[in-house]
Amino acid sequence: MGHSKSREWIVMIHGIGGSSSIWFKQIRELRKEFNLILIDLPGHGGNEQGICDDDDRSLFRIARQILMVLDRRQIHAAHFVGISLGTIIIQAVQELSPERVKTMILGGAVERIYKPLLTFLKLMEWIEFLVPYMWLYRMAAYLLMPRKRHAEARRVFIHEAVQLGQKEFFCWYNLLCRELNPFFERKRIYDETPTLYIMGGEDFMFLPTIKTRFYHLKNSQLYIIHKCGHVCNIEREKVFNHRCIDFIRSNDMYSSTAN
Repeated sequence: MGHSKSREWIVMIHGIGGSSSIWFKQIRELRKEFNLILIDLPGHGGNEQGICDDDDRSLFRIARQILMVLDRRQIHAAHFVGISLGTIIIQAVQELSPERVKTMILGGAVERIYKPLLTFLKLMEWIEFLVPYMWLYRMAAYLLMPRKRHAEARRVFIHEAVQLGQKEFFCWYNLLCRELNPFFERKRIYDETPTLYIMGGEDFMFLPTIKTRFYHLKNSQLYIIHKCGHVCNIEREKVFNHRCIDFIRSNDMYSSTAN
């Protein structure tokens, strides 16, 4: 999605079971100032090539595929905005090629698999052939987003997941269980890429870890949206959009490029 005047690009990466369509509340506002690239991760949305079809199933394999998208468009560096799983992929891109990531905006960031969620996912492994896949996915949605005001985000989460399918979901699940914790344990703790965490105050599974981690990063900020759950770009889109735009505007690299 091009912008006639701006030279700045934002790459937007969705969460597990979603697609680029989950940014429907961001596109109009962000397009006013920036060029946008909306990524469909493997097996999601319009990307029919799933990770189940790939012998190399790793976070860095996915990150390299995203860098190839930038290469094809001859974009040296961009701002990255992600939600949930997308925040993990963004950080893998940043570790591979930090010079290509101007800023990271990490919404509903995930940096550990919360123990109750991990227990539930392991239960899913045992009973996946006994009950319909989407029953389990709906249960996971309520576990992540339990309150009445999370209802819209839950609906989007469930609706998009239908397209993912059971086999592909468990390929992603196995990838994350294998790589997520080791990835963050070895990741450089003093990254200098300007980073904004946007978290819902009711994101009970992931907010506690982020509160601890962001203090250890040289150039990071944490903004908590009160009365908001995990999928904060849908639940509180006006605040999310404003924070994204303001953070990119205030970044020195953006100012120097615009001038």
